[in-house]
Amino acid sequence: MNPSQLLDFRLLGDVAQRAAAYLQGAPGRRVCPSAPAIEALRGIAVPLPDLPSEPREVLELLDRSGSPATVVTTGGRFYGFVNGGALPASVAASWMVSAWDQNAALRVMSPAAAAFEDVALDWVRDILTLPAGCGGAVVTGATMANFAALAAARHAILTRAGWDVEDNGLFGAPPVTVVVGDEVHISLLKALGLLGLGRQRVHRVEVDGQGRMRADQLPTLDSRTIVCVQAGNVNSGAFDPAAEICSRARAAGAWVHVDGAFGLWAAASPRYRHLTEGFSEADSWATDGHKWPNVGYDCGIAFVRDPVALQSAMAISSAYLSPGHDREPSQFTPEMSRRARGVELWATLRSLGRTGLADLIERTCNHARRFAEGLRDLGCEVLNDVVINQVLVSFGSPAVTRAVIERVQQDGTCWCGGTEWQGRTAMRISVSSWATTADDVEMSLAAIASAFDSVRKRRGR
Repeated sequence: MNPSQLLDFRLLGDVAQRAAAYLQGAPGRRVCPSAPAIEALRGIAVPLPDLPSEPREVLELLDRSGSPATVVTTGGRFYGFVNGGALPASVAASWMVSAWDQNAALRVMSPAAAAFEDVALDWVRDILTLPAGCGGAVVTGATMANFAALAAARHAILTRAGWDVEDNGLFGAPPVTVVVGDEVHISLLKALGLLGLGRQRVHRVEVDGQGRMRADQLPTLDSRTIVCVQAGNVNSGAFDPAAEICSRARAAGAWVHVDGAFGLWAAASPRYRHLTEGFSEADSWATDGHKWPNVGYDCGIAFVRDPVALQSAMAISSAYLSPGHDREPSQFTPEMSRRARGVELWATLRSLGRTGLADLIERTCNHARRFAEGLRDLGCEVLNDVVINQVLVSFGSPAVTRAVIERVQQDGTCWCGGTEWQGRTAMRISVSSWATTADDVEMSLAAIASAFDSVRKRRGR
């Protein structure tokens, strides 16, 4: 392949047109891809060609085969997995980041990437009302944000006990107790497993009817305990009683970590900020940029009250990777080579501003309340208190509920997932996208009503 092929800038114009056409057509498409579109993906499973391919031919094949088989998360009617849709500024910034092709590991590798990341982290600290001096990291998602923050917790706790976990590992280390709520998210358990703290070696605390950890059921805490609380239960949206838990933990010298993948962003809204009271008293926090703020994938964020603990858990040095005097991004993150994802976070927040972010949160919560109201009108049972953007609904028996979910997904008007919550089978509706409109909600409610009616008729009810 000669350099002239690589430098054909018409390719960038071509991809811009194709991407724009995809985004423009997204609102009119079915949300889940059709069976023929998925089947057509088999066509790309061919042996690697011996000879180079023209880049424009590769792009044409990518668009023709891939675009019809995508799930339309960029539109306004995808309500699965608490996934936001990337804002226009985030998409555009992502293109620039790809064009820059920066390695954001060290400041000397990309002064621009480091500067944008610094500013974005400062903005997020301020939005979430976290301590001004805490250390931050932009990582791939909430799983790695939990991992980074809990690694800092592990470091701090074992250092106080006289153990260097980074050099000596966990063999022979003093034991660390981890306390979680009974509805802890699986991403946090995965992070504990990766850190050698164990997915099953946790003390589970009873939760109430909304999934909130019961502070009165906490075990005895001490200076070798990590208590993990939730800001936004992934099913119900409920918030643990952080103020009481943090107070008890601080008195015992325990570490409190907050899994706030989406719920922490409620702090940006004057209407919902009260839900996050007490969480700033914790020692570490994990959240996602690609959920409520609607940054594109991948964008997780970790904060630690003591930046030295985070840096000590993550930093390495070598003869050719010597850090400078200012903050070096990779000294606070699990990765070394890393995409300049802080740029997309910066662009998204800059485009929204304080009022735009608050409006996004409040608007999606309003849509969730409308879903709950419409579903009750259909005679369905809403299982949770709709405190933010999460709605859990039962259509009757587990079999009927699962049948309705399947029919809704096959219909393609909208996409809602299923879950099991406190012994009940439910449809989970997560309204997280900036693109969702009131019309989208009404269209989705009509599709759900139709699916429910069809299932009941088929079952003779």
